Amino acid sequence: MSTVLLFGASGFVGRQVRAVLAPDAELRCPGRADCDLGTVELRELTRLVRAVAPDAVVNCTGALDGTDDQLVLANTLVTAKLGEAVAAGAPGARLVRIGSAGEYGPIPPGEAADESAATRPIGAYGVSHLAGTRLVELACRAGRVDGVVLRVFNPVGPGLPTGNVLGRAALLLRQALARGEDRIVLGSLDAHRDFVDVRDVALAVRAAVRIRALPQRIFNIGSGRAVPTRTAVQLLARAAGFTGRIEEEAGPPGTSRSGGVGWACADIRAAADLLGWRPSYDLPASVSALWYATAGIQLPDRGVVPSVTPPAQPKESACIQESAS
Repeated sequence: MSTVLLFGASGFVGRQVRAVLAPDAELRCPGRADCDLGTVELRELTRLVRAVAPDAVVNCTGALDGTDDQLVLANTLVTAKLGEAVAAGAPGARLVRIGSAGEYGPIPPGEAADESAATRPIGAYGVSHLAGTRLVELACRAGRVDGVVLRVFNPVGPGLPTGNVLGRAALLLRQALARGEDRIVLGSLDAHRDFVDVRDVALAVRAAVRIRALPQRIFNIGSGRAVPTRTAVQLLARAAGFTGRIEEEAGPPGTSRSGGVGWACADIRAAADLLGWRPSYDLPASVSALWYATAGIQLPDRGVVPSVTPPAQPKESACIQESAS
């Protein structure tokens, strides 16, 4: 049985990663009180890594919002520190980093970005993630670390934080239903996003931990479908049984980490071909799980696990534009 050192095991993504790794691995999951990656000294972190002697190190920590220096600390400097600690304390271990679609910046409408697409992040969030990814790439190229970055697009599902538009919508819907109100108000829902279930993200992490040889170091993790955010909110309202109005009030430009990105769609063929991973949850299932989780209800899992050797992917672009109607 392999040993995995998992950071961020109590978070939105980390909880799901812990659940899928637990049956086949011995997990060590230090909490922030045990090891805060933002403040721990490199010497101490290296000592922890050496003591655990992991086969893989998975980092599910990071920051979505904050000041520039907070984002760089959480998404860039933590990656640098962890890479140094793994290189010194467990040089043969696989290092798995959770990256972000924000590293790409704007993607041309109608197109799906593959891993070779230009990276032009529009804010500190994307820049901080891209810098972390580049550090992993450089360490791998130098032979210091066996690392992989999963560029996750727009994760959704049980436990989604309210800082995300669908998490915020779920909170407002539950409050409106409890109060007998017939409207909720959100910001603009025009943007197209590539929503991927957090449980599928966890399965991608498991694939990255298990695979012996990595033919490339960066993989997109998404659904391969660009969906209007408005459609996703409507699906969530349907799952909630809410029949009232969903109103939109556009905020000032640049008020969110991806406010300047109108279209996001992942080409996920590399993950399918090389990791043996494909998404298994559709968007209605993801938003239903999100909705019921806000009431503390866990829906029965369908038990769909991607095959290690999936069917061949079609040759055409993986990007499918969904209608808002």
